Amino acid sequence: MIQKALFGAGCFWGVEENFRTLKGVHNTEVGYSGGNTKNPTYESVCYQNTDHAEVLQVKFDDEVISYEALVEEFWKCHDPTTLDKQGPDVGRQYRSVIYYFNDHQKIIAENSKEKNQNVFNGQIVTEISEADTFYKAEEYHQQYVLKSKS
Repeated sequence: MIQKALFGAGCFWGVEENFRTLKGVHNTEVGYSGGNTKNPTYESVCYQNTDHAEVLQVKFDDEVISYEALVEEFWKCHDPTTLDKQGPDVGRQYRSVIYYFNDHQKIIAENSKEKNQNVFNGQIVTEISEADTFYKAEEYHQQYVLKSKS
């Protein structure tokens, strides 16, 4: 059955690249979520106070890859101990966040966060919140890393 997952882990270009080739992932789209404005743009997210995070929406076949496996990939692809920062990217839009679509995903995310607390040097600052509206980013952001390789 096709399910959705929504993660924020810094710049969405690299996050998408980590997930898009996983077996069982049917589709990835980068975008914005968790903010306070409708129809945000890249410019508004970066330069105005929209409070959106850059996120990756993953559509996956839960008979091929579990939500638990996706959450584990989430922990591997960024540093969840840095508040509003990943590498050189600084700002609230780069926050570490797992948005859940149902109680099952919420429980998995919370348990995984607790389990991984001892894996990292520092306190995990990842937010776990109910999924909000997903706004697809501009087309030039979609599969940006893949496009830049060709």
